[in-house]
Amino acid sequence: VKLRWVEALYDAGVREIEVGSFVPPKLFPQLADTADVAAFAKTLLGLRVLALVPNLRGAEAAIKAGVTAMGFPLSVSETHSEKNLRQTHDQAIANVAAIADLIAQQPAGARPEFEGALSTAFGCSIEGAIAEDSVLRLAERLVEAGVDELGLSGTVGYANPTSVRKLIRRVREVAGADKVKSVHLHNTYGLGIANAL
Repeated sequence: VKLRWVEALYDAGVREIEVGSFVPPKLFPQLADTADVAAFAKTLLGLRVLALVPNLRGAEAAIKAGVTAMGFPLSVSETHSEKNLRQTHDQAIANVAAIADLIAQQPAGARPEFEGALSTAFGCSIEGAIAEDSVLRLAERLVEAGVDELGLSGTVGYANPTSVRKLIRRVREVAGADKVKSVHLHNTYGLGIANAL
């Protein structure tokens, strides 16, 4: 079923697909086949095959699977980060630096791109409002730790067009205009299309 979904998205014209997460199968049995899904996705010409990695072990598995890109999901809400990743911000940044080092050790041409995905950037269901300055500080730390690009995620659907426009501009100012390459949006309150625009 997953392979059919990937193929259908590709046939519809999508050229980047997040195929899964390299997480412990014991905790997430539904994602135990991520390497198999990635292997299939790699057969589709011109497809950027992205997978999430929460730690160095996940990154090692992703590199072995040959993904084109890896994303490290770091919640700006530290409470959410500790519940989701089981990592404080400092622990997560240390993991990001270790993953960046691992990528640098790979042969040229075999290095996946590395995205720092700032989750809960527009609000958190646990902490509520998230200060823009917190997003900016973590964006800078991720770039310093070695990510190639940044993504902003409206994890719980609290984003609105004004906040999306403003936060993207501010993060580009501190991290570089070329760094912010993706936004993860939800349609929780019917604003998904408006936020994308």
